[in-house]
Amino acid sequence: MNQANSASSDSNAQKRASAERAFTEIEDGSILGVGTGSTVDMLIDMLVGQKRIQIAGAVSSSERSSAKLNAAGIEVLDLNSVGELDLYIDGADECDPQGRLIKGGGAALTREKIVATASKRFLCIIDDSKEVAQLGAFPLPIEVIPMARSLVGRAIVKLGGHPAWRQGVTSDNGNWIIDVHGLNYADPDRLESDINQIPGVVANGLFTQRRADAIITSGRWREPAAD
Repeated sequence: MNQANSASSDSNAQKRASAERAFTEIEDGSILGVGTGSTVDMLIDMLVGQKRIQIAGAVSSSERSSAKLNAAGIEVLDLNSVGELDLYIDGADECDPQGRLIKGGGAALTREKIVATASKRFLCIIDDSKEVAQLGAFPLPIEVIPMARSLVGRAIVKLGGHPAWRQGVTSDNGNWIIDVHGLNYADPDRLESDINQIPGVVANGLFTQRRADAIITSGRWREPAAD
């Protein structure tokens, strides 16, 4: 096995360990908030074919996850019809010690933020590579109204960032994604708010106002550190 294949195998094993640990937090008969990504895909697979946990349905953060849930015979419910969720499980592109996240590599950040905010508990499942001392190595995704792409880009430059349009990608909401490098993350809470104030921004991938309540990294459970 070459080095690349070995690293991929290790990453998959770590993701599976996190999904397995998260599975133990799901209550029988509950309505589960389901995120997006490869680790969540493993969790959905675990819900299929076992008899210990039978969820009543799921609220999904993306069309991709909805399709996978439907294919597995799990009913996908409208968030408006179910109200507050007890548990939301999702991955992240980066997670710092305080449980603040960067999300949106799969362009589902807006719906992910909505479902996370609508949930009592947000459990983040990741592999070792996603844990960072400080956010910012992964470019920050921002979902924008298409006509505002250039306007938002200019505002991001004034904040010190270097925006790049993710060409060929349209969100499930019909919007575009800008990926931003070079931002200053010394105060990520304020940065999230500042970006949200730019006209044309639908949402950005910083999860600081709605952080993870707990993180599972390669199967290891931890609580977020205090600020």
